[in-house]
Amino acid sequence: MAKKKKTAVNKEKKPKVSVKVKEDGKKEIEIVNIVVSASLGHDIPLEKMAATLSNTEYNPEQFPGLVLRIKDPKTSALIFSSGKIVCTGARSMEKVRESIRKIMKSLEKINIKIKKEPEVAIQNIVAAGGIGMDLNLNLLAMRLDNVEYEPEQFPGLVYKLPDRQATFLLFSNGKIVCTGTKSEAEVHRVVDKLIENLKKVR
Repeated sequence: MAKKKKTAVNKEKKPKVSVKVKEDGKKEIEIVNIVVSASLGHDIPLEKMAATLSNTEYNPEQFPGLVLRIKDPKTSALIFSSGKIVCTGARSMEKVRESIRKIMKSLEKINIKIKKEPEVAIQNIVAAGGIGMDLNLNLLAMRLDNVEYEPEQFPGLVYKLPDRQATFLLFSNGKIVCTGTKSEAEVHRVVDKLIENLKKVR
């Protein structure tokens, strides 16, 4: 019976980053989503915004925020009346900043001018790719701590990296998804640490 320990994982793009492993050569991990928060420093009339802009969704009886969908770059922003925003879907910080400029431009249509581009805080980076090694998930479930593996429900194994915020979704073909990091450098570090841990049980 595989040992399980529950851990939370958020299901939820930036240029490719590589992880070097001596035995297996070069591994590729690509950032697929950057989630950021920011404040526009201005109250936003969400009803007026929803009535004026076609690319919005606003159902205040269900949720207090307005969803603004941006086509290029393909991102979504959750905007609150306080001016707080959460932006998801960008693959790089450049695309994050471009999206926020698009939000500011949209606000000009309802006569709200944000003079200064707001500072953003990265809340989560999601990366995906492969580490170039086949994985015995049953063995990993028995040998590693902080895992959750229910193969009859889902083919992936969830692994919470000890002493780190990073959580991995591992598949038997070596494909991985990483969530919980807050910088590109941290993506490098946690994937290196993952590979190190996996080699100990190969």
